[in-house]
Amino acid sequence: MPHDALTLSALWGPILLSGVAVTALVISDFKGFRRGRFLCKPIAAGAFIWLALAAGAMHSTYGQWMLGGLALCLLGDLFLMPDNERSFLAGLVAFLCGHLLYAVAFIHLAGNWQGLLLSAIPAVVLLVVVLRWLLPQVDAGMQAPVAVYTLVITTMLLCAGLVIGHPAAVWVIAGAWGFALSDLAVARQQFVQANRLNPLWGTPLYFFSQMLLAASVALAGSST
Repeated sequence: MPHDALTLSALWGPILLSGVAVTALVISDFKGFRRGRFLCKPIAAGAFIWLALAAGAMHSTYGQWMLGGLALCLLGDLFLMPDNERSFLAGLVAFLCGHLLYAVAFIHLAGNWQGLLLSAIPAVVLLVVVLRWLLPQVDAGMQAPVAVYTLVITTMLLCAGLVIGHPAAVWVIAGAWGFALSDLAVARQQFVQANRLNPLWGTPLYFFSQMLLAASVALAGSST
């Protein structure tokens, strides 16, 4: 579905579904209602897949890479639902691969090297701050995976900077940074201090960011 053929009605479905599912998910997590979490999280993740398809993901190289990344993130969401280290590690791998596919997608959009330089400073600052804050609180067996994951996120953010000047730049950069920042809530919940407040802001930010990235497909063109 090319961008000029998109209709608002084609996008309302996934947008409304996401809003309802994410709201219900946040309430379920806050109330400790596990059945609500297991019901609403897959639906919320499915909504960003639906949005990407409605926006024309299959009609551009960018969209196809983005759809692959979104699918891996959906898989990561499913892995993170149980509360155990094995599932968390599987989710970490799925999200890591998703970040890599996003990076490849961004490279297909544009190659603004000045944008790469502009994004380098905040991305590296985030990398250093997160590693200095997080690694001392992570068990020895998980430090290497967490460090690699953080480096991959930084790479994804750098690649997002390459799209500056493209019509989809605002959606891509906001989505990429929102996704990265939402991971801080997950890290704090897993490694620092588990409480009901972490998902209260991290979950909406994560799903909103994924919806932004899915919607960016509509601005990618039919062959990019």
